[in-house]
Amino acid sequence: MTAPQLTRQSSRFQAPPLESGDRLTRPEFERRYAAAAVTKAELIEGVVYVASPLRFQQHAEPHSRLDTWLGTYVAFTPGTRSGIEPTVRLDLDNEPQPDIVLLIDELAGGRARLSEDGYLEGSPELVIEIAPSSAAIDLGDKKQAYRRNGVAEYLVWQVFENKVDWYVLNDGDYQSLPMGDDGIIRSRQFPGLWLAVSAILQGDMAQVLAVLQLGLQSPEHEAFVVSLEG
Repeated sequence: MTAPQLTRQSSRFQAPPLESGDRLTRPEFERRYAAAAVTKAELIEGVVYVASPLRFQQHAEPHSRLDTWLGTYVAFTPGTRSGIEPTVRLDLDNEPQPDIVLLIDELAGGRARLSEDGYLEGSPELVIEIAPSSAAIDLGDKKQAYRRNGVAEYLVWQVFENKVDWYVLNDGDYQSLPMGDDGIIRSRQFPGLWLAVSAILQGDMAQVLAVLQLGLQSPEHEAFVVSLEG
């Protein structure tokens, strides 16, 4: 076989570039993603979304605050795990890469599991996304995909509106978790995971962690830890 023939044959097996708007199956998406020179891409309802460069104040800083908050919770809650931007195989049409996930370890009864090739499969108990605005995909098709796949809680930080929405799955639909008169939202899936909403929006992480410590010292959190260990 001549060199030109070899070149033509090998080109047939090269993955086309991964571009927003492509409609792909999950196996084809994974094949192209592995070969693409992109750092973040998601498959949502069968459509590809390639992430744009991330700005510091609009994404990186909120991401850091949320990760500090969740990481502290995990440190004091054996049997839970958190991760940043993991690829999650939800179903055949959805393979998102959420900003942060919090899950119960599979050995402690969690719904998500690690595949042999290191990806999450199934539904993490809590998914967190940082959205540019209320018009973002995070509050549209992606929210519906999480709901349909049984993600128990879904938190979205809407940067432009400077607000946090926290949803809980109830009878197959998402409902807003209520904020207490003290300005705190309390997770139902993860007892003791308390969020001082105003403080985290303003960057007052000392207050965020002080409120979280109150949650970690609550009887509900103590009982939750015992249940995970059992």
